[in-house]
Amino acid sequence: MAKDDKKKALDIALKKIEKDFGKGAVMRMGEKVDTQISTIPSGSLALDAALGVGGYPRGRIIEVYGPESSGKTTVALHAVAEVQKRGGTAAYIDAENAMDPAYAEALGVDIDSLILSQPNTGEEGLQIADTLIASGAIDILVVDSVAALVPRAEIDGDMGDSHVGLQARLMSQALRKLSGNISKTKTIAVFINQIREKVGVMFGNPETTPGGRALKFYSTIRLEVRRAEQIKQGSDVIGNRVKLKVVKNKVAPPFKVAEVDIMYGKGISQTGELIDMAADKDIIKKAGSWYSYGDDRIGQGRENAKQYLEEHPDIYDEVKAKVREAYGIDAKAIEERENPEKVKQEQEKEKEASAKNKDDSNEKSAKKE
Repeated sequence: MAKDDKKKALDIALKKIEKDFGKGAVMRMGEKVDTQISTIPSGSLALDAALGVGGYPRGRIIEVYGPESSGKTTVALHAVAEVQKRGGTAAYIDAENAMDPAYAEALGVDIDSLILSQPNTGEEGLQIADTLIASGAIDILVVDSVAALVPRAEIDGDMGDSHVGLQARLMSQALRKLSGNISKTKTIAVFINQIREKVGVMFGNPETTPGGRALKFYSTIRLEVRRAEQIKQGSDVIGNRVKLKVVKNKVAPPFKVAEVDIMYGKGISQTGELIDMAADKDIIKKAGSWYSYGDDRIGQGRENAKQYLEEHPDIYDEVKAKVREAYGIDAKAIEERENPEKVKQEQEKEKEASAKNKDDSNEKSAKKE
């Protein structure tokens, strides 16, 4: 077949596919408008840097797993707050029935507009999730947690009944259906998961996550959340130092680690992580126990430096802008990814304004002559 005949045959095939399955069912990669990965900030600057794209990618599945009380729900709620700050809609499937509205509000979540569901069975929870995602009106959906999505057969059965692989089959079937809608509607789906131990493992890591292997495969990003140490004020424990490890990442290099302070009742300390990141890039200088910014000493010890930045928002914003630039989390680049049309319009306005100024200056110089 000649080259022109092949091209005609391909064009006919593409038109037929579009007619049968709708516009956008098949396309040349270069013709796709949205080639950049659109993201939403995670609520932690250190985590945004570790993720490599400035936040959670839209239209993807995120798994957040770790031991009990490690900060998984806190990480998810910060993402919900960030979406709501940008005018987005968030939904929360509370399968564990453990949602704390007061804590969520302290983290910046607008609980009045948050869509909450506390399903009775795993099937019910996943069906609600599918309906919400398919509507196209949800920007982020959190399932807390996969381990608590109990199949209906297990709830209807008696204690002690064996239900081997039932939850894994449920998750596998649900994700096959959900993944397509998540991608089409650009919804961020965050699945919180727990940790279990495999019996009889002598070598290697005995830890695994419930729900089978399907979630591991479908996830674009897998975050491992673990407590590193306690944060104390005198003899009182006021929070935990937490490690967030990017175990899997399909949109940037994986295995990066972010360390954050999760303070009791307050969530992730954004000032604390800012000081750590600024010190790593020599934006804030550290000499012994003293921290200094420019010619000014901002505090002896990390807690005093945190307090100084919290009391001086102008310096905080200045340091934050420099840190974002140093780590490549550029606000302008994120804006270009998220609102390409808006950025294009602003650039056109700037061009028109500069052209007008040029014409005015030419007229003035002509009059003088």
